[in-house]
Amino acid sequence: MRYALLICDDETITPSPAEIMDHPGFRAWTEELERRGAIKGGERLRPSTDATTVRVRDDEVLTSDGPFAETKEFIGGFNIVEAADLDEAIELAALHPAAAFGAVEVRPIWEL
Repeated sequence: MRYALLICDDETITPSPAEIMDHPGFRAWTEELERRGAIKGGERLRPSTDATTVRVRDDEVLTSDGPFAETKEFIGGFNIVEAADLDEAIELAALHPAAAFGAVEVRPIWEL
């Protein structure tokens, strides 16, 4: 089953993309998931200040700058992993370095 790992952290202290690429823990996590054949994709997201929120009300498209909600934690990136079950997906999330300073939300993906 596929799971989305949503990488959540405090946007004011999150490492830059270059720092992430140079961090041995992030490299080790990626290598371990590649070794297991579990990594299926993922991307780093731009800061929430670059987001645009879209709503449609009474057929009118409304946009606002920034995230949907005011929050200290934000989704800074995501990974798609293949795991046998939720327990294995949790194990993979717990290995992610961001779990030590932020949070990793594990969410099953609808399989059609």
